[in-house]
Amino acid sequence: MAGVVRQPIDIPAFERYLEQNVPSIKTPLDVKQFGFGQSNPTYLLTASDGKKYVMRKKPPGKLLSKTAHRVDREYQIIHALEKTDVPVPKAICLCEDDSVIGTAFYIMEFLDGRIFTDPAIPGVSQKERKAIWKDAVETLAKFHRVNPKAIGMEGFGRPSGFYDRQIATFKTISKAQADTVDIETKIPVGNLPHFDEMVEFFSNKDQQPKDRGTFVHGDYKIDNMVFHKTEPRVIGVLDWEMATIGHPLSDFCNLTGPYMHTGGTPNTTLEFSPEAVPGLPTREECVEWYRKIAGWNPTSELMWGDAFHGFRGSVIMQGIAARYAVRQASSARAKDYGSQMGPFALRSYERVSKLKENARRKAKL
Repeated sequence: MAGVVRQPIDIPAFERYLEQNVPSIKTPLDVKQFGFGQSNPTYLLTASDGKKYVMRKKPPGKLLSKTAHRVDREYQIIHALEKTDVPVPKAICLCEDDSVIGTAFYIMEFLDGRIFTDPAIPGVSQKERKAIWKDAVETLAKFHRVNPKAIGMEGFGRPSGFYDRQIATFKTISKAQADTVDIETKIPVGNLPHFDEMVEFFSNKDQQPKDRGTFVHGDYKIDNMVFHKTEPRVIGVLDWEMATIGHPLSDFCNLTGPYMHTGGTPNTTLEFSPEAVPGLPTREECVEWYRKIAGWNPTSELMWGDAFHGFRGSVIMQGIAARYAVRQASSARAKDYGSQMGPFALRSYERVSKLKENARRKAKL
């Protein structure tokens, strides 16, 4: 999955840094870039002794968001989770000196396993498909069960007000993204449909889920996990850029989002359902697997969480479109993802409209 380097780095300077600071990584290096990684460019490093590593860095140039691309936070959470039963790659080093290769970066171990870009997990047996999904759900529940204070991470985020902070952040970054002009066509990315109406709804305290505070990954989904080569188990969770302390509902809705958004992303099988994909668990099974380990049942809050997930997803895809507009996107498929911002926003607005109607009906009773 790694090939041509689309965003070059100063390899001699990089090698000099490693020789001085991380002598366990033997130079010279062979450097390739992964096709995935929507936000932070991700590289496969092969050392002269044959050992493989992964390097993640900030994108080059002026960044659209000061809160995104936090490779330092990625390194911090991965390193801390090494003390738990949550499977993560071993963190090797963090460099925040921009003078080395132009941006901050960190290096972690390379996990030799399977990555499934389609959450329907084609090419495996029915039994293995269900077991893979079960371990993904249970790994999330184990992560949410970790006490931040127990691993010295209580300052990683605030334990309350997660959704209010998310809304405030999305309002700010969506405006900047909408105003971003394509460097070739000179056309701005544009606003998301019904954005202001959705912000008003999600800001309503009477509608929000009960406030909770656990670790959250921020983008927990099947293709952000590495699975064992032959066994249906997670050997490492990847892409921790948006991790913080927040509401666990956000991670659960992100993982099970394909059940709500069939055909909604370039990676999702058009008919994502247990009926169409034998062995795929029902969403209710996912809830039960999660509940048994996490000790919390998200069922009553799923509809709100799904609506917010769609809203959040549309802002993220608008961000990918904005990075593509200035040719700063790190993924080879950025244009495809960015084009989904409008449809995602419209599907979210449909759910918001249903939630509003349900609230009106309850008010009449």
